[in-house]
Amino acid sequence: MACAAARSPADQDRFICIYPAYLNNKKTIAEGRRIPISKVMFLFLTVQAVENPTATEIQDVCSAVGLNAFLEVGCKSVMLYVAEMIPKLKTRTQKTGGADPSLQQGEGSKKGKGKKKK
Repeated sequence: MACAAARSPADQDRFICIYPAYLNNKKTIAEGRRIPISKVMFLFLTVQAVENPTATEIQDVCSAVGLNAFLEVGCKSVMLYVAEMIPKLKTRTQKTGGADPSLQQGEGSKKGKGKKKK
């Protein structure tokens, strides 16, 4: 996500966040696109969504016109990345031939404890 401050960075109420999905012509409105796919006139500009914009490109454009722009990684995007990468970890992809079964979660049992009913 790229954020641009309309005033001082300390005035957090004035931040505008622009997510790449807002401008992406590969997204539907339900998926987050906020501008038209086809060209329209808006304040003397011809605007339309673009293919797969990046947060860095958004930051570059905002900085070029003098906005105090910076990149911010949202918590949800970090969580999504982590969730995607965990299954790819070596500890997940290697077979655990001699692993201690007592270390696996949910394997605890109460064998030998308590009385058997007759």
